[in-house]
Amino acid sequence: MSKQPREPVHNEHRLTLGEALGYLEEDGMVGKSSAEALLAESRLKRVTDHPLTVISEQKWKSLVPPNRELTLEYLSEWFAGRIGLEYFHIDPLKIDFTAVTEVMSSAYATRFGVLPVQVFAEEVVVATIEPFLRDWEREIKSIIKKNIRRVFANPQDVARYLVEFYNLARSVKKASQQGGDSGGISSFEQLVELGRSNKQFDANDQHIVNIVDWLWLYAFEQRASDIHIEPRREFGVVRFRIDGVLHQIYQVPMSVMTAMVSRIKLLGRMDLVEKRRPQDGRIKTRTADGLEAELRLSTMPTAFGEKLVMRIFDPEVLVRNFSDLGFSSDDQASWKAMSESPNGIILVTGPTGSGKTTTLYSTLKHLATPEVNVCTIEDPIEMVEPAFNQMQTQSAINLDFAQGVRALMRQDPDIIMVGEIRDRETADVAIQAALTGHLVLSTLHTNDAPSAIARLIDLGLPPYLISATLLGVMAQRLVRVLCTNCKKPAPITEEEDTLWDHLVSPWKANRPTQFYHPVGCLDCRMTGYRGRIGIYEILLLSKEIKQAIIDGVDIEKIRDMAYRTGMKPLRISGAMKIVAGITTLSEVYKVASPAESA
Repeated sequence: MSKQPREPVHNEHRLTLGEALGYLEEDGMVGKSSAEALLAESRLKRVTDHPLTVISEQKWKSLVPPNRELTLEYLSEWFAGRIGLEYFHIDPLKIDFTAVTEVMSSAYATRFGVLPVQVFAEEVVVATIEPFLRDWEREIKSIIKKNIRRVFANPQDVARYLVEFYNLARSVKKASQQGGDSGGISSFEQLVELGRSNKQFDANDQHIVNIVDWLWLYAFEQRASDIHIEPRREFGVVRFRIDGVLHQIYQVPMSVMTAMVSRIKLLGRMDLVEKRRPQDGRIKTRTADGLEAELRLSTMPTAFGEKLVMRIFDPEVLVRNFSDLGFSSDDQASWKAMSESPNGIILVTGPTGSGKTTTLYSTLKHLATPEVNVCTIEDPIEMVEPAFNQMQTQSAINLDFAQGVRALMRQDPDIIMVGEIRDRETADVAIQAALTGHLVLSTLHTNDAPSAIARLIDLGLPPYLISATLLGVMAQRLVRVLCTNCKKPAPITEEEDTLWDHLVSPWKANRPTQFYHPVGCLDCRMTGYRGRIGIYEILLLSKEIKQAIIDGVDIEKIRDMAYRTGMKPLRISGAMKIVAGITTLSEVYKVASPAESA
């Protein structure tokens, strides 16, 4: 990327635009005329931004092959190597901002353009954007009695997080001081400590408001699907689920965590006083980009207090086409054949978190034209969509799925979506709706598509009614998608070859010559994966299968019939995405191993 690293010996000074441009010229990345023109222009306009920021705004491309654009991130990494410092990308989810902000004051950090980013027993790592200012190093080292290791970071990141980390740490500290020891009120183990203090939090306290706003901001930025706020014995833990994997984000004092939960419950119109029973709520808000986002709230009493989970629903999933969801062309044809039928039952199966709701909502959005009446009964309503008529179950007034479907039948519906078929009564009314000319979509919890038939029979439905009304079943799972910016191909190893044969046997799938592997970059937060996509198993009920259901044929034989008529198991759908370089062998094995889908 650059010549031999060297840090010039200079007196204490801030990096100048002339210096930065000089280094770029020396490395042949920028032409002399361009550098001189920018320097003259900046002097005329008296530009005060960081030199690397000024250069990145020009959107130049490096003159050195492969002629990459000189973005601020690229310039920052290049400059760090140029002056012999390690480059450090600041990931806010991996920084203990309470610890790092205790190293030095906000004013001191701002003055020298530095930000502590890691604190260890013997060493503190400090990111700098002014590498030629060194006096602060000796002062801080003498105060904290630890070694200082300087690293270089993106100037915009340092400027942003310097404000956010200190503000957030200040909010947590002041909220903790004001809250006293009230955090254990709902904890079984800490009930005896109530006499210590009678201080109570105000959920509208500005410090708590700041902390909750920060929590949502970063959840949206990091593409989290769920936020977990969990009480422990001594502190509260905040975790994000990103691409299906939970990441611990931060620990907060129990008193602060209690106030955070109260703030969120207040916004979700939940009962603040009631902490002994689970509650549900929802909040609609906006991301930093101005896009609407909906959060579904769920609380649960635990041994150490009240746990809160927020599921984040992105309204954009409703406008995704089926290709974006992971449907192959064959899958789309099969699904279209089922979903555009005038009547009958369509089932989507899979465990919790496998994308069933997204599939159903996307399908309903596609079907919800002005000519049809689409009604749903859900527990709870996952996403509010104006194109549907949505109703939520209410256990307090005995409004369950079965009662909801009966009510919907009197609303002149064309298409009915039932959140889940859980019992015989719900299954019966769904069957009756299908028999009277309605299209019914619902979900079941089974491992694969053929098992849904066995589940309906277990619920007590007569086989002839299943045969008469069931159009088809789709089983699905989600796998993580390889990051397109950093995935790398590699020849197949002997172990991978064995796993591949085991995965696709006995199907004759094209043997790939290479597999793509995760690497990790800034776009994917160094995980190697970015986003998730579905793999599908679609069972269409042919005449042969319908007759087999009536005849009471064993489910294994029905599965074999389905394979003969074109159904591909989940693992083959996953194998196709491995060959296409979309996901990895390990991801498919996690959700659709041969033993599970055999």
